[in-house]
Amino acid sequence: MYLLLKNSIRWASLFGPALFLFSCASYNRQATTYYTNLVSGNYQKASDALDHNKLLNKKRNRLLYLLEKGKMLHLSGKYGESNRCFNEADLLMEDARITVKDVALGTLLNPMMEGYKGEDFEKYMVHYYKALNYLQLSQPEEALVEAKRISLRSYAQEDKNGSKNLYTSDAFSFMLQGLIYEKNKDINNAFIAYRNAADIYLNNGGNYYGVEMPQQLKKDLLRTAYLNGFTQELERYEQLCHQQYKKEEAFDGEVILFWENGLAPVKGEQNLFFTLTDAGGGNFVFVDGTGLFQIPFDFGSGFNDRAKLSSLKTFRIAIPRYMQQPEYFQQAVLSLNAVSYQLEEAQSINDLAFATLKERMIKDLSKTLTRLAIKKLAEAAAKPAEDEKDKDKKARKEALSLGIQVFSLASEKADTRNWQSLPHTISYVRMPLQKGSNHLALELSSSKGGKKTELTIENRGGMHFYNFCSIRL
Repeated sequence: MYLLLKNSIRWASLFGPALFLFSCASYNRQATTYYTNLVSGNYQKASDALDHNKLLNKKRNRLLYLLEKGKMLHLSGKYGESNRCFNEADLLMEDARITVKDVALGTLLNPMMEGYKGEDFEKYMVHYYKALNYLQLSQPEEALVEAKRISLRSYAQEDKNGSKNLYTSDAFSFMLQGLIYEKNKDINNAFIAYRNAADIYLNNGGNYYGVEMPQQLKKDLLRTAYLNGFTQELERYEQLCHQQYKKEEAFDGEVILFWENGLAPVKGEQNLFFTLTDAGGGNFVFVDGTGLFQIPFDFGSGFNDRAKLSSLKTFRIAIPRYMQQPEYFQQAVLSLNAVSYQLEEAQSINDLAFATLKERMIKDLSKTLTRLAIKKLAEAAAKPAEDEKDKDKKARKEALSLGIQVFSLASEKADTRNWQSLPHTISYVRMPLQKGSNHLALELSSSKGGKKTELTIENRGGMHFYNFCSIRL
């Protein structure tokens, strides 16, 4: 680690200004060509831009590249190629480990230099796109495997976060799981999945990360309880959902349409200022100017020289912040033969992003402040003593101290990476179909104008899954 710091300081002393300018650029700015084509709906050009982006082709960003690439291939209708990317991304997330190199780079430089691990909600969204890809490839059994893995992902998330006040399960993913079980005529497991989704909403006052419990979920839950003969469960959820089960006629087929509206927020950077104070008993606490945050120094980092910590004062740190991308369209209606169904919101990536970042704020601040304190201590240690008489030695130490200072300033950067092609929100509808050809109309509306898209489905029975992406008019 010492050699890494020494070489980095030497490099930063020579190229500090350039490093500083580069460090100010967020992931979004460094992927401008890709993002511009994505927003414009030029998915092939966006996909090509990913292949030529130097940042995304670095090993530490392999997961991020695969997530973006998989989504572009999906939008281009290349479902098999898309799943090859998502399968590799899935393996990387399953095998995600914090290496010694990550610890060193994250401590001495910044978290942007660590291997990208993915946000928790991004891991769930991989299952969503993989399942849709398999369904478009007419591989319902593979989609069912993906549905089952949603439960495993939920168990891992619960083990990681534990607290009920944190993002521990994903209601939308359980809804998707239930639909896929139904597609495969497994009504018992479909009920369990719908029940899991409903319980998440009910345990959170009916609203989960910005989304109200969909009426369609209530209908699916009550219907599958009835079909399974679960009388007590049916009565229980009728009361909890304030809705009576109404038996409906059997349909020759149905369409499940997911509407992916807008784009997820992008990550930027913000600066905060903290002071390190002696909390007594050999402990030190970082306190911000408002007194809102009081974060203890993490002695687990390996630094235990409390005497030197007392010499440190004020810190400027860079932390990530999300910037919302407003939705262009506000609602959508799917129609068939003058019968219309309004789509219901089922997942808000936007709300999830802001909320989960806030949930881990203290943990991230502690890590960032400890990292910067270590840099400051290295700078102080390099300074020559006031009574240093050897002029050459004093000059070398002053140069080294200055190099560390420049290096620290230039390398201080928040991790602004995120899966930017995810939608702002996902809404869905479940509509019965007629036998044979069905000509559906999807109408999107906003205060600035509307958009109409036609969809033809050849119904031979069963459930048909589709998704539609809208970013701009």
